[in-house]
Amino acid sequence: MSSTVETILLYTIVAGLLSIVYGFFTGKNILNSSPGNAKMQEIASAIQIGAKAYLARQYKTIAIVGVVVLVIVSIAFSPLVGAGYLIGAALSGIAGYVGMLVSVEANVRTAEASRKGLAQGLSVAFKSGAVTGMLVAGLALLSIAVYYFLLLKLNVDEREIVNALVALGFGASLISIFARLGGGIFTKGADVGADLVGKVEAGIPEDDPRNPAVIADNVGDNVGDVAGMGADLFGSYVATVLAAMVLGNYVIKDMLDAGSELTSFSGMGPILLPLVIAGFGVVASIVGTLFVHIKRNNAKESQVQKALDTGNWVAIVLTLGVSWYFIDWMLPEILYMNFFGEGVIAVPSINVFWAACIGLAVGTLISIVTAYYTSLGKKPVLDIVQNSSTGAATNIIAGLAVGMKSTFLSVILFAAAIFASYTLAGFYGVALAASAMMATTAMQLAIDAFGPIADNAGGVAEMSELDPEVRERTDILDSVGNTTAAVGKGFAIASAALTALALFAAYVTFTGIDGINIFKADVLAMLFVGGMIPVVFSALAMQSVGKAAMEMVYEVRRQFKEIPGILEGKGKPEYAKCVDISTKAALREMLIPGLITIITPIFIGLLFGAEPLGGYMAGVCVSGVMWAIFQNNAGGAWDNAKKSFEAGVEIDGEMVYKGSEAHKAAVTGDTVGDPFKDTSGPSMNILIKLTCLIGLVLAPLLGDAHSSDANVLQVDVRMERTDEGLAKGTLTVVTSEAGKEIEKVKVFEGSEEEVKSAIQNAEKALKL
Repeated sequence: MSSTVETILLYTIVAGLLSIVYGFFTGKNILNSSPGNAKMQEIASAIQIGAKAYLARQYKTIAIVGVVVLVIVSIAFSPLVGAGYLIGAALSGIAGYVGMLVSVEANVRTAEASRKGLAQGLSVAFKSGAVTGMLVAGLALLSIAVYYFLLLKLNVDEREIVNALVALGFGASLISIFARLGGGIFTKGADVGADLVGKVEAGIPEDDPRNPAVIADNVGDNVGDVAGMGADLFGSYVATVLAAMVLGNYVIKDMLDAGSELTSFSGMGPILLPLVIAGFGVVASIVGTLFVHIKRNNAKESQVQKALDTGNWVAIVLTLGVSWYFIDWMLPEILYMNFFGEGVIAVPSINVFWAACIGLAVGTLISIVTAYYTSLGKKPVLDIVQNSSTGAATNIIAGLAVGMKSTFLSVILFAAAIFASYTLAGFYGVALAASAMMATTAMQLAIDAFGPIADNAGGVAEMSELDPEVRERTDILDSVGNTTAAVGKGFAIASAALTALALFAAYVTFTGIDGINIFKADVLAMLFVGGMIPVVFSALAMQSVGKAAMEMVYEVRRQFKEIPGILEGKGKPEYAKCVDISTKAALREMLIPGLITIITPIFIGLLFGAEPLGGYMAGVCVSGVMWAIFQNNAGGAWDNAKKSFEAGVEIDGEMVYKGSEAHKAAVTGDTVGDPFKDTSGPSMNILIKLTCLIGLVLAPLLGDAHSSDANVLQVDVRMERTDEGLAKGTLTVVTSEAGKEIEKVKVFEGSEEEVKSAIQNAEKALKL
């Protein structure tokens, strides 16, 4: 490993450490703020205890599956591959747990800050979300950079490095699907149960302390929307960067096959570039957080949203500008890439920058589209509100229609981004587009995590019987948080679509197949099977929420009936029993959908082979994206339709408010949308990436991209000095292909260290 490569990797490691340090000190500052009065602290403590207890039991359950997979991976491949898997799995779990720890401390402090003003409440809620975002992005960046650094130091074979890094991404995504799914079942089982009995049957407000399920509902916000999202985006971040690095490796091979020099950065520029962009994206996100604030305490949702958007735009613009610099610096002026069916094509390096621009643009545009379909006051949400006047049935019909229609623009954007980035720079361009989009993950997660923290703060304010104006302020933050949560999920889906295609391309290259021929019966059959999996997965997730909600409904009804004076505020509900019901239901119900996701591609790959597995992966990707968009946007629209009644809405010339029949219909719609947007929908993007990563893990067993009929007959390496005092290395390889001798000559110039490193990499790429 040359000093230049070492410097680049050390820079990336420093960026990851900077993110963690920033998150640590921001978190310390949050913890030093006031947690409110004794009653507020009592409620917060109950939420904290429930959240910690659930995650401890969840991780014990996941650990059983994780250890079994670790043993299998280590035996089937190598200890280094097993170590990569362990690093990804462990840090994914840590990322989710840390996010939960921050959020359960932040909710009560946000409520207390909101007593002083909306600006103070926004500051605490957002900074708390930023802690989660910075720690997740920092840990993800460190996991890749440090492990890659160690593998290079150990002089591990190129293919073994790729396998070890793929295993790291696999471990991260494996843990995240259980964390996301289990957390989603917990939070929505509690939420739906609390709403159906509390708001609909008993007519008491949301987050009323008389509701036995209210603590379980607030616990769920933390373990599902924060811990689950943290683990989710950790896995997404890792998978995206790794996909770009893997395809960068094949760009190098294409360059060598074309006889092109790659001496700068020891010939590793295309591999290192995604890491560098990710590293600066973290720094840009830190800068962006400094721009999130409001000046007036009488601000409304639009001003709060503008503050968040400003910080996000600062991070995006900075990332874009620096990406241009690094692409120009780290890549040669002309790249040679092998396009499927077209052969090797010369691609200007500036095209890679345009592909990165497309990634950032599609992430932004998806956010705008998602916000349109899910925001308060927008036509789709208002249509659902109007349909609530005729009952729950028409409300649900309208919400389903909004979710379905929302797929059109989103899919068109995905298709355009994929086509344009591939046309510009092949699959490497697609991977860089996804990497650029995910570079500001720290900022995106900060904005996303702020929502459930604000929601919890409102619950604490309600249960602590604070002044109504405090709840009004937290409701403003919560309303914005609903939109940002939907936007965050749209962002994750967009990254999944682009990353899955990059991983798919790597899979085809790994296995050495010519492509996916759907005219083959086994391939077409597995394509349909793949399309079916997201549907069944969603059904199982929805069913799980339904079961958990039914158990919660029975328990809440029992307590209302058996505990004297509970509805009068004289009796104390048994909160712990409701938390226990959600915990047991989540741990029980998350296993089958998760295991189906893992076992099905393994079974198909080992039984049918590489190409049918590729068909299965394609089916999962296409179907999964559709279902994810539909469920996330429908759920977000239903949620804000319900919230529209809190300020009052005009229906048929009359103002309608909370407690009306139309509002009750909207509450029913929201209960249907809750598992859509917080359980099955968000799990889709993990399902997509995990399926592709499993394919990559299996690839060495299914085929060898580097195997060919070519036999190496002769290798000659010569080193000499140029007139300028630089080193010049000539690598001559004579192979036998189809009975003919073919001579390939590669020439490298630069410092002696750079030339030697480049020759070594060329030998590895050519499998000498």
